[in-house]
Amino acid sequence: MTRIIDILNGPNLNLLGQRQPEVYGRETPADVEAACAALAAELGVQVRFRQSNHEGQIVDWIHEARETAAAIVINPAAYTHTSVAILDALKAFDGPVIEVHISNVHQRESFRHHSYVSLRADGVIAGCGTEGYLLALRRVASLTAGA
Repeated sequence: MTRIIDILNGPNLNLLGQRQPEVYGRETPADVEAACAALAAELGVQVRFRQSNHEGQIVDWIHEARETAAAIVINPAAYTHTSVAILDALKAFDGPVIEVHISNVHQRESFRHHSYVSLRADGVIAGCGTEGYLLALRRVASLTAGA
């Protein structure tokens, strides 16, 4: 059976490639999804790439992942710093969770230095651009190899 890895993206990441390209790069969500799908095929896993601007939708996807996914890669975007609801949902998920940030949040405004999600994440990748998704995917594929 193919392991499913959920890649969940928070608010404004639908504008990737358009919004602040000097911070987030020029890759679009479709570019990132295609790169993740190509790597997933190499790794023998399947990815579900999702994005929502709505906190409750992300919580629902995490709940769904409890039954269907081996791991979660999550870029909660602005919800990183505000969402106890996403943290609580992630705490109910038994598989590995890797938190991804395209920019180096520690070089940005001080409010971005705190992450609720990091309290649950098994690893955090920040400042590697969209390549961070691929690094995270490699890590969760490794962590779930025996699953």
